[in-house]
Amino acid sequence: MEEDIVMLPSVVTFIDNRLCYNGQNCQKIPPSLAKLYGSKTEALDLSYNELVNIRGVEGFPNIRELILDNNELDDNIHLPDLPRLHTLSLNKNKIRDLPLLLSKISKNLPNVTYLSLLGNQACPDELTTIENDEKDYQRYRYYVLSRLPNLRFLDSKKVSGREMAEAAHRGKYMKIIKPAAATVQSACFDDFLSTLADYFTPLPKTLRNVHDYKGSYGKCQYRYSGKHSEGNRFISNKDL
Repeated sequence: MEEDIVMLPSVVTFIDNRLCYNGQNCQKIPPSLAKLYGSKTEALDLSYNELVNIRGVEGFPNIRELILDNNELDDNIHLPDLPRLHTLSLNKNKIRDLPLLLSKISKNLPNVTYLSLLGNQACPDELTTIENDEKDYQRYRYYVLSRLPNLRFLDSKKVSGREMAEAAHRGKYMKIIKPAAATVQSACFDDFLSTLADYFTPLPKTLRNVHDYKGSYGKCQYRYSGKHSEGNRFISNKDL
């Protein structure tokens, strides 16, 4: 079959129940991997590929570790039921929706105790984006721990007792929300200013006639004249 990729011995490494299939630029898991090693594999390393999904990983029912670093996985990732899995590494992928991912992990990977998301937009680490700071990352940790209280390691750092207490207390309120775009295009900004002008303006929206004494800015074609003009208070007789 076309899907059954012929794998050279140098491509696959299988030692001590650990299967490594790295750097092959594949977009999906070759079905032959599960056929040959599925029932024997306890740790599966598929890092440094171009995976856009992980269909086929359910063919490894006994895995305890799943390494998916440096791939093209995004928010559409499907996580199958893997009750034995305790380590999930998703560093440097394209995951943006943190709550969605945590829901999938909580439902389908209930025994995960080690999770790493560094290098994803969902993880506000300072190395990925200079706009993030240490406080952003700490709030992220509290939020993740509030959703996955069984975690013992998050990213590259061990979870402390103080973090667990803080996460239980108010972690669910610490979801970080940032604007979708870092910059605003000039055209959109002009529209934004135009919208504001409709709400905040000192000028009337309609033209007024000369009998409307509420006042407005602009030139007036009428002027006061005569001795009873208010302006005459400041004009001497010789100027008349």
